[in-house]
Amino acid sequence: MEFSWGSSQESRRLLLSLLFLAAWEAGSGQVHYSVLEEAKHGTFVGRIAQDLGLELAELVPRLFRVASKGHGDLLEVNLQNGILFVNSRIDREELCGRSLECSIHLEVIVDRPLQVFHVEVEVKDINDNPPVFPGTQKNLFMAESRPVDSRVPLEGASDADIRANAMLTYTLSPNEYFSLEKPSDDERVKRLGLLLRKSLDREAAPEIFLVLTATDGGKPELTGSVQLLIKVLDANDNAPTFDRTLYAVKLPENVPNGTSVMKLNASDLDEGSNADIIYSFSTDILPNVESKFRIDPITGEIMVKGSIDFEESKSYEILVESIDKGQPPLSGHCTVMVEVEDTNDNVPVMEFKSLSLPIREDAPLGTVIALISVYDLDSGANGHLTCTLSPHVPFKLVSTFKNYYSLVLDSALDRESVSDYELVVTARDAGSPPLSATASVSVEVADVNDNAPAFAQPEYTVFVRENNPPGCHIFTVSARDADAQENALVSYSLVERRVGERALSSYVSVHAESGKVYALQPLDHEELELLQFQVSARDAGVPPLGSNVTLQVFVLDENDNAPALLPRPGAGGAGGALSELVSRSVGAGHVVAKVRAVDADSGYNAWLSFELQPAAGAARSPFRVALYTGEISTTRPLDEADPPRQRLLVLVKDHGAPALTATATVLLSLVESGQAPKASSRVLAGAAGAETALVDVNVYLIVAICAVSSLLVLTLLLYTALRCSAPPREGACGPGKPTLVCSSAVGSWSYSQQRRQRVCSGEGAPKTDLMAFSPSVPDSNDREDLQPATGDSLSKPRQPNPDWRYSASLRAGMHSSVHLEEAGILRAGPGGPDQQWPTVSSATPEPEAGEVSPPVGAGVNSNSWTFKYGPGNPKQSGPGELPDKFIIPGSPAIISIRQEPTNSQIDKSDFITFGKKEETKKKKKKKKGNKTQEKKEKGNSTTDNSDQ
Repeated sequence: MEFSWGSSQESRRLLLSLLFLAAWEAGSGQVHYSVLEEAKHGTFVGRIAQDLGLELAELVPRLFRVASKGHGDLLEVNLQNGILFVNSRIDREELCGRSLECSIHLEVIVDRPLQVFHVEVEVKDINDNPPVFPGTQKNLFMAESRPVDSRVPLEGASDADIRANAMLTYTLSPNEYFSLEKPSDDERVKRLGLLLRKSLDREAAPEIFLVLTATDGGKPELTGSVQLLIKVLDANDNAPTFDRTLYAVKLPENVPNGTSVMKLNASDLDEGSNADIIYSFSTDILPNVESKFRIDPITGEIMVKGSIDFEESKSYEILVESIDKGQPPLSGHCTVMVEVEDTNDNVPVMEFKSLSLPIREDAPLGTVIALISVYDLDSGANGHLTCTLSPHVPFKLVSTFKNYYSLVLDSALDRESVSDYELVVTARDAGSPPLSATASVSVEVADVNDNAPAFAQPEYTVFVRENNPPGCHIFTVSARDADAQENALVSYSLVERRVGERALSSYVSVHAESGKVYALQPLDHEELELLQFQVSARDAGVPPLGSNVTLQVFVLDENDNAPALLPRPGAGGAGGALSELVSRSVGAGHVVAKVRAVDADSGYNAWLSFELQPAAGAARSPFRVALYTGEISTTRPLDEADPPRQRLLVLVKDHGAPALTATATVLLSLVESGQAPKASSRVLAGAAGAETALVDVNVYLIVAICAVSSLLVLTLLLYTALRCSAPPREGACGPGKPTLVCSSAVGSWSYSQQRRQRVCSGEGAPKTDLMAFSPSVPDSNDREDLQPATGDSLSKPRQPNPDWRYSASLRAGMHSSVHLEEAGILRAGPGGPDQQWPTVSSATPEPEAGEVSPPVGAGVNSNSWTFKYGPGNPKQSGPGELPDKFIIPGSPAIISIRQEPTNSQIDKSDFITFGKKEETKKKKKKKKGNKTQEKKEKGNSTTDNSDQ
């Protein structure tokens, strides 16, 4: 007798499972393989590298690796050929138990860039497990009075395989008393039973031996068997019976010990001891059920005695039997199905599978930083997880697979703003109350060379004194780079260029690491006043970034040049001494000679003063020298007692610290009144002879020069006449305004159209005064030009133009100079007064004084000075007055203007000479024969009568 364990309902379940598996595989989009359990080591599973689209050559460089959660090294990949193979024994029953679906989930991870693939390997069942009964022999006790067709339940065999391999067919050894009962259609009750087909007779057969055989549906078929020993008992006709054969109850997990599951109730129709029932678990009950529950033998109450965990077992099948106390005892049977309800008692678990740190600050958006796996042992809503990331970070979580998340870059990074991030990932389930787990990960941002070195300012001004020692430190440049490590390592270098005929690197150098700038050689203010160059700062990044800064090195002047004496052209004297002829008839204050000197320095270092050295043991000299002009004049009228030869020593000293000096020797020969002109006539005659010879050489050139000169004189006279014919705006003898007069090293002319000097001489008509400063080119008429003028006094001059300028070359190398004293006196014509012009004296600047503006301060090349009153200056000179002082910015000197009385003796010793080398430019006028003296007298008359 045999029948199949399968049923139509079981077939429907199998079909639905297969359809669900196929639909799940189609929707997952992952790679799937299958392998038979118990496959040998090295069994081919699949070409995983090819199926994932990976090249074999990149498996090792990209760190190809396979991880399998909880399954050890069952499967392995050969990195040489990319084949997935069986590495160790695979037992499907050990992996998945009786679950219809059994697969191994593999995580394939590669780096550079980080990628993760999910591979499912299905483990197929083979018929490797035979049916197994709970024991090899089972003893049954039956009363001989047991009715026919009564049922005796049997414990069936179990097969660890699935599907067809677990479809069992039972057969019973041939006998005349019993047959096998078909199992119930209720899927929760799958128990066998013996049906009594013939009444028992203890006297005929006290024991009956049967063999129950179970055969599975695998190929080949496997069988298992159990021996049934049926002992026929006498007496006790009624067995206990339960209300139902099956009880179902739900029990929450984690209930405490002693919790009541349910209380059973069985009844027996007998009386007395035959009706007393004792409850117990069936001997066929599973050990895990017996360890979790207990039953009260008297009351039939089932209680919990162990830990009930839904994750361990979702349901329990308890076999209970009731036995009366009759002789022989009879028993009744029932089944209690306990379904365990899940509670949210498991905290989510989080794992970081892979980390790609640190991340570059220029990483593109979407870069994968980490792979996170989360899972919860609970089921349903209690096992449904959501992951969140701490807010306000440039990252986000992206769900890639069930319970797998990727931590990716969501916005741009800047290491200089934030160098690292502390991320907190939270996994929370949907239970009530919800449980959560957190994990922290520190993300370091790797630096990229995206910041160039930066200087604090675009240019620096450095002041260095000349004659510095070679290799001296003059400045330190410093640039800051916001990057880190080698990207912030700054090195300095010069931006090479030419400075004149030499390379910049011959003047200065810069230390590559410290940024210190050194002067390689002594600097000379007279040669180089301003050295401008650039220093480059570059970092050590790849590619390197850099920036430049400009350094302006001003070389400050030092007093390293002594005054140099300039010989007067045409003057005689041995050993470079200045020789002059002086008439004994000159009066006091007459200028007899002039010492000229120049200093190559600038500012105060070039301001020269002259001092007459007294001769040892000699009487007081009748001569003196002006402090700043170098003019030698008489202090008293000369007499016969004075020695005919006077030897004067003039000390020329600058104002540097320390002061440098030079000594000039002046030889004066005292002659009678008639001898000095003769000597001059001889000199002029010699010059005339030379000029005559020059005329003979090129007469056409002389004619052209004369024609141009005549045209210039004619134009000047015409212009003067037009200006003088203009109607006067004031009275004939009213006060006038000083004329703006400018002088340069070549004798420039200037006329003020806004301020004119009105001159009144005796009864004559007033004139517009055209005044000219003589150029700083010495000639033979110096002494005559310096004769003091006599005549009637003019009215007091009025206040000058508030914006008048005095143009003079303060510095033009070693080739030009201007002496204020050369243009220091304005002559108004015969009988007119001399106007004293500015002298310089040392004083403290006053706020009410005028303003003198050089283009740059002392020591810097300049071609003009500007003298003016400041706007809004409260001090204004009254009518007929001149400003008393002017301030030179950047210098302690003050320009002072004095007004002398009409008949006062003019002392020119207070005039200042800025010690610059005079730029001598001679103009030779070619004259013939006896016209030389006439031209000279005419020139003197023109100089003395500057108003014509």
